[in-house]
Amino acid sequence: MAIEVGAKLEGKVTGITHFGAFVDLSGGVTGLVHISEIADNYVKDVKDHLKLEDVVTVKVINVDKDGKIGLSIKQAVDRPEGSAPPPQRERSADRGPGGFGGRTGGPSGDRGPGGGGGFNRQGGGGGGGGRPFNKGGGGKPAFGKPSFEDKVSRFLKDSEERMSSLKKNTESKRGGRGAKRD
Repeated sequence: MAIEVGAKLEGKVTGITHFGAFVDLSGGVTGLVHISEIADNYVKDVKDHLKLEDVVTVKVINVDKDGKIGLSIKQAVDRPEGSAPPPQRERSADRGPGGFGGRTGGPSGDRGPGGGGGFNRQGGGGGGGGRPFNKGGGGKPAFGKPSFEDKVSRFLKDSEERMSSLKKNTESKRGGRGAKRD
C-alpha cells in the first residue's frame, strides 16, 4: 500500500521516545509522530498521552525521499468547519492589554526625564519614535509598572555605582596603578 500525504490511517504505537512516538501503519511501514504533533496543547512527556500498543488515528503530513514518514495525531482529528484549535496560552503574564504597557507624558509630547522615544539622555521634546502616550499622565507608566526607559535608567545608575565601587576596591588593594605594596 502506498502512503500518500494527507491520508488518514490507523496504526499501533510501537515505540515511545522523548521526541515523539513511532507508529506501525501496516505491512511493516512505520512513521514518526513528533511530540509537537501529538496534541493541540503543550506536551511535556509523550508518555502522558500515549502508551505502547495504543491504536491511534494519524494523518500523513510528509514522506521524505529516504522513506521517513511524518505523522500527526492532532491533525487527524476532524473539527467542525470554521472551528479553530484551542487557543495557545500567553507566554508572558507581564504584558498588559496594549502589549508591553503604555507610555505616558504631557500634551506637548514631553515624555518626562530621558526625552524622546529612544535612549536620548539629554531630555527634550517627544518628536522621536516610541509608543503612543496618554495626555496628562505626568510621565508615570501605565498600570503602576515602570517603563522600559525607567528600567534602563535605573540599570545604568546601579551599574555605574557598582563599577565605581569595584574600581575603588581593586585600586586600594593594588596600590592605585597595579604596583604591589611592600
